[in-house]
Amino acid sequence: MNLIDAAIQGILLGGLYALFAAGLSLIFGVMRLVNIAHGDFIVLAAYVALVVVQATGLHPFAAVIIVAPVMAGIGYLLQRFVINRTLGPDLLPPILVTFGFAVIIQNSLLGLFSNDARRLSAGAIETMSVSAGSLAVGLLPLLTFAVAVVVIGLLELVFFRTAIGRAFRATSDDPETARSIGVSTRHVAALAMALSFAVIAVAGILLAARSNFDPFAGPARLIFGFEAVIIGGLGNLWGTLAGGIVLGVAQTFGAQISPAFQILAGHLVFFAVLAFRPRGLFPRMD
Repeated sequence: MNLIDAAIQGILLGGLYALFAAGLSLIFGVMRLVNIAHGDFIVLAAYVALVVVQATGLHPFAAVIIVAPVMAGIGYLLQRFVINRTLGPDLLPPILVTFGFAVIIQNSLLGLFSNDARRLSAGAIETMSVSAGSLAVGLLPLLTFAVAVVVIGLLELVFFRTAIGRAFRATSDDPETARSIGVSTRHVAALAMALSFAVIAVAGILLAARSNFDPFAGPARLIFGFEAVIIGGLGNLWGTLAGGIVLGVAQTFGAQISPAFQILAGHLVFFAVLAFRPRGLFPRMD
């Protein structure tokens, strides 16, 4: 029964990791950009939610109506006026720029909020559970997983069923041709980053409701998101969800062996996938 419980908890944890990874996967798919500051932006979203909740008294989940547009605006501006200037055949400049963002965010949050760990109180939902026989499943992890499925489903819908999605794919496949037929690739890239940051806002709020966070919590979130993307398969959003689940289950099974083995177990699974399936378990077929 412990193994069944561990599997269920791992699957639900995978939903959170999928949210960490979805925006990262979207940006890589559109611009072939690895955002080194992705985890730090998730933490930034958590702090923005903290400020919004304290200033307005909104429930953390309701605060998404403010946090998501704010983060989307930040993403659009950073991409349009900073990162776009570095995009080109050389992959190093945008990576260095996003690394700079990470350093700035961490030190700015440290100066504004100190190094104290914070958490958003989600109320009674934190302790509520759903019983399934002898198993009890937390309602907040269930909600997180459901949100991950909905978010990824909406991203798939946008990417493959809308005009802006066609612009995303055209910019990803051949930016030169896209520009020649009138697509503003700089604007499209900025819109993709805005969409990524809206997802980051959701991930940040759920992170803040489920665990403590501090100014230096970002790199671990980046690692988990990156591992989920690689395990699931580059360019495959549903594969990202699968990758998050594999990573989450590996960690919870590792914790059954020893609490100290939990994180390492996920890293070992990531390494095994990278060694034997470099394109991931479910790579997008072009």
